[in-house]
Amino acid sequence: MKGKLKILMVFSEVAPFSKTGGLGDVGGALPKILKDMGHDVRIITPQYQVVNERKYVLRDVIRLQNIEVALGGDKMGINVKSAFVPNSKVQVYFIDYKPFFFRRGLYLDPKTSKEYADNDKRFILFSKGVLETLNKLHWQPDIIHCNDWQTGLIPYLLKTVYRDNPFFTQMHTLFTVHHFGMQGSYEPQCLSLIHQNGPSVLETSGLELTGRCNFLKAGMVHSDIVTTVSERYAHQVQQSHEFGFGLEKTIKSRKSRFFGIASGIDDGVWNPETDPFIPHPYSVAALEDKKASRKALLEKFGIPDKALPVVVMIGRLTEQKGLDLIRSGFDALMNQGVVFLALGSGDEKYHQFFRQAQRKHAKRVGFSPSFDEPLAHLMIAGADILLTPSKAEPSGLMQLYGQRYGTVPVASSVGGLADAVQPFKPQGDRGTGFIFNPTDARNLIAAMKQALHLYRDPARWAKIMRNGMKKDVTWQSPAKKYVHLYNKCLAKK
Repeated sequence: MKGKLKILMVFSEVAPFSKTGGLGDVGGALPKILKDMGHDVRIITPQYQVVNERKYVLRDVIRLQNIEVALGGDKMGINVKSAFVPNSKVQVYFIDYKPFFFRRGLYLDPKTSKEYADNDKRFILFSKGVLETLNKLHWQPDIIHCNDWQTGLIPYLLKTVYRDNPFFTQMHTLFTVHHFGMQGSYEPQCLSLIHQNGPSVLETSGLELTGRCNFLKAGMVHSDIVTTVSERYAHQVQQSHEFGFGLEKTIKSRKSRFFGIASGIDDGVWNPETDPFIPHPYSVAALEDKKASRKALLEKFGIPDKALPVVVMIGRLTEQKGLDLIRSGFDALMNQGVVFLALGSGDEKYHQFFRQAQRKHAKRVGFSPSFDEPLAHLMIAGADILLTPSKAEPSGLMQLYGQRYGTVPVASSVGGLADAVQPFKPQGDRGTGFIFNPTDARNLIAAMKQALHLYRDPARWAKIMRNGMKKDVTWQSPAKKYVHLYNKCLAKK
């Protein structure tokens, strides 16, 4: 086992520079822990329009200017800038190619809510740009840790286009899939941007799925080890199309090199004792101070405080996130006497539903239709219950945030949610939350009734809150598991 490792982590988003969800949180947190463990860790990510150059002090790197990247018959010139993840010594390299990355959205056009039509070109350029940047840096990592479809071509490129370049021959790859439903599937013609032979190599490349070039499959087939973000999700994606999205056979073919590692949270970002986005710090020893966040939250949504339990839901408004369960059971939920607050954007039909709910349940329903990081912190701190009814949920990060803040999760029994939440047991009031089967809205309502019954017993409810707040949800244990797998990569002949 090698002691100090050189690790390059490649993410398409890294908080706080850029973020659309949990992937960005992992990008901003895991590298810091690995650095603290003594490893040489660096990050490469795109420089999007949203990245604040002045705030994060991005600097040009002289030897990383106008790096030539071949894209089909064209030669693109990329520039690379450098900064550090805040409150750390982790260096981040930003690939700057404005025609591809200087846009309002990271992957979707905000005007249409659809993927950019050239996402294949954007992330082929990014993947090649990562390897060309390493070459210009003269830095040879032991491990390239790739994440999600946007980086899935890197393991493939190392085994094809860059195979005969001695600079890259000792590099190993670990590929983490954060969501199997997001695959990066494109017409075979996109391969002409990588190979002279173009689409003719699709069948033999290991990239083909349903006749298309699949970037996620590329990473799964060609990396040394594949991981996903919870143990239960790792099991579920092998069992059915509902979770594996057509990649079940590919997953099973890598079974001996496929692992589930639950994510953690960055205690420097998600911590009620130090959180700058909440009005008053609080801790497991001072739960009363949580009330200040409740007051501020209700004021934010213009809802009077009538001593009702506050239930929040945060995330994308899609069918997969369980919004149909919410719609089916909403009246029954409101009949339990709660305040319900939702934060997130997605399908217009769900936006309309929450607007109608606001009119129907005046002064008890609040809705914010766009993601807002400070508001998300305030909602998690100020709420009593965090509801996550997802039909599929890989990591369960939101539930970890809730437990850290003493906001009790009510979550569906899928993927990382089930791994993150210890179900309540009346004997000794053990557990950190409530779990239900997301097949029917009645199951959701039953779980909510159980939670609300306990809520009306303040002493027992405080015990559940403290159970969650005392739980170790940091990155320390997951990071050690990743280091073990990095060494497993190096041991691969």
